[in-house]
Amino acid sequence: MSATLADSRSLLRRVTIFQELSDKDLENLSQRLVPRTYVKDAIIVSQEEEGDSLFIIKTGKVKVTLYGDSGREVILSIFKPGDYFGEMSLIDHQPRSANVIAIDESELLMLSRQAFLKQLEESPRLAMAVMTDLCRRLRSADAAIGSLALLDVYGRLAHVLIDLGKREGAQTAGTITIKERPTQQDLANMVGTTRETVSRALSEFGRRGWVEMRGRSLILQPSFSLADVANRDD
Repeated sequence: MSATLADSRSLLRRVTIFQELSDKDLENLSQRLVPRTYVKDAIIVSQEEEGDSLFIIKTGKVKVTLYGDSGREVILSIFKPGDYFGEMSLIDHQPRSANVIAIDESELLMLSRQAFLKQLEESPRLAMAVMTDLCRRLRSADAAIGSLALLDVYGRLAHVLIDLGKREGAQTAGTITIKERPTQQDLANMVGTTRETVSRALSEFGRRGWVEMRGRSLILQPSFSLADVANRDD
């Protein structure tokens, strides 16, 4: 096996929907992947365009966004190496539901619809893994919608930070460190507010001893919870 295929197979082992595939299935899948490179701020897919490929992130980060009539950006998700996107259009044959933009220079692996369907035929376990992960993402979307409807801006920001900590954080002695937190503007676009409001909220969280910022890192203390944020004294 070539070094490139070995690297691809190692990456696929980190992708949730491919983790249960056999070594043989992973090798077959690796041979169907097409590498793509995107510069920072490049549009990878556009909302409403035909979706005929699934993408796996090898290096870099991308954001899933929508734009309002005024041009305001809303960030739905941020994906990192080992994450994937674009599966919905492969399954329902509908146009893309959002835009995906490279936050950094990013290397992606592209899997065409034809190759994806071929892999499903050869590996029924993949179909179950896809359905399971779609349910997980739907639950996450429900939680995000609930936070937008039920929480104030401080609560929504806390929800995003706690979720980031669960997905990307490193736990040490009870604290959780997010090594590369999103920018304040990206956080604002994720919770539907302004950068200035996010700055004030982070300062308030810091004053209360809930979070600590160290450069690009953000440390969440054990006392940081949605309940405490909701019950804070304004």
